[in-house]
Amino acid sequence: MQVLAVTPEIYPLIKTGGLADVTGALPIALDKHGVTTRTLVPGYPVVMAAFKKKKPVHQYAELQGGKAAIHAAKVGELDLFVLDAPHLFDRIGGPYGDAGGKDWPDNWRRFAALSQVGADIAAGAVSGYQPDLVHVHDWQAALTLAYMRFGKAVGVPSVITVHNLAFQGQFGSAIFPELGLPPQAMALDGVEYYGGVGYLKAGLQSAWAITTVSPTYAQEIRSPQFGMGLDGLINSRAVDLHGIVNGIDPETWDPANDRYLVSQFSRSTLKARELNRRAVEQRFGLDADKDPLVCVISRLTWQKGMDVFAAVVDQIVDAGVKIAVLGSGDSGLEGALHAAAARHRGRVGVVIGYDEALSHIMQGGCDAIVIPSRFEPCGLTQLYGLRYGCVPMVARTGGLADTIIDANEAAVAAGVATGLQFAPESGAALMQAVRRMVDLHSDRATWGTIQKQGMKADVSWHRSAAKYAELYKSLIARKAA
Repeated sequence: MQVLAVTPEIYPLIKTGGLADVTGALPIALDKHGVTTRTLVPGYPVVMAAFKKKKPVHQYAELQGGKAAIHAAKVGELDLFVLDAPHLFDRIGGPYGDAGGKDWPDNWRRFAALSQVGADIAAGAVSGYQPDLVHVHDWQAALTLAYMRFGKAVGVPSVITVHNLAFQGQFGSAIFPELGLPPQAMALDGVEYYGGVGYLKAGLQSAWAITTVSPTYAQEIRSPQFGMGLDGLINSRAVDLHGIVNGIDPETWDPANDRYLVSQFSRSTLKARELNRRAVEQRFGLDADKDPLVCVISRLTWQKGMDVFAAVVDQIVDAGVKIAVLGSGDSGLEGALHAAAARHRGRVGVVIGYDEALSHIMQGGCDAIVIPSRFEPCGLTQLYGLRYGCVPMVARTGGLADTIIDANEAAVAAGVATGLQFAPESGAALMQAVRRMVDLHSDRATWGTIQKQGMKADVSWHRSAAKYAELYKSLIARKAA
């Protein structure tokens, strides 16, 4: 089975969040299920630098304002099509914005071009290659499905995965004439969305199947609370909606072989985590004692519930807990956390930014990780926590609810608990979870059981990849029928 994936980012080449982890790991996992994936990605500078042989397999004299070419490349285990369009992607900054974090004003054009090329490949533009199915990720690739639907690839089955419904790619109607779509596409059942053009909306309308990254999130987005204005459309497509939880790469995230850790460990050598704990305490300026050490590794945003967390930092410290925070985002939240660190020297430490190596050491040394998200389509941080014996304390929403077994009395007695859930996303509920954690942590045998149970959980892509493969097969069979 040949699948073309279209994505704006892919690990290890370009990453801003969990989307890249998924698009980098899923093709490798699918290979074991008889699915060969080739992934189309934009030719950002870091992507173009990752492969040396540059022989175009298709060229454009003009693509959204300039010359462009498609290159076939192999990077590690990933088979890629790279869209080399310097006028759109050869820029200093991130994939979506400049070095100051401001969105590129022509993002609509950049990702329209990516989508046009995805549809062209689906229609056979690359000699000798014809995908059986196209799988696109998030709004930046979603318009691919509109170009297919209103173009030559209308009969090719398609899937769109929504990683976060909050990001929709909405633009004014003035861009429509520049997209190269037929006039009939600017309609309610096409790309039109509240008088403008909606990229994600167009993908949801045109896809043969819609997936989200956890079963609970698939149900949540059918409600006005989580539907972000698209719940009506999603409910109309409910029969085609599937929730498939994300996995992680068990080789990249393996505490027994993690090159970032100060001390590697396994379920049978949990005491070896102590050296990682000491490294965290030193890096964050925390007291070296046996009090529970919790961490936050997150974007500091409202969605992630970081305002809820910041409001109760003093109470968490009063409960006898030390805190290490790694993240960046809202300047007000950054300031609030820095102020907390100043008030509680030795008990609260904050590092603003993102540090891949430090995030591994924190997972490998902290007792628990706090994830108080207001909504969380899947979440990967809690899966890393499970793998590393860093017990997740999570809000009961989306993929957090699907992947963590709460340490209630029955689950603890049965030895199956893997973390703590709390609801609603409030300071009071979070504090209740913190106090439960402190009590559980004081019983070393019980705490060790929770850690080991989490480390035993299957958080790999194997089961989820099998579900994607079955979905692909069902759509291809539908086409044949």
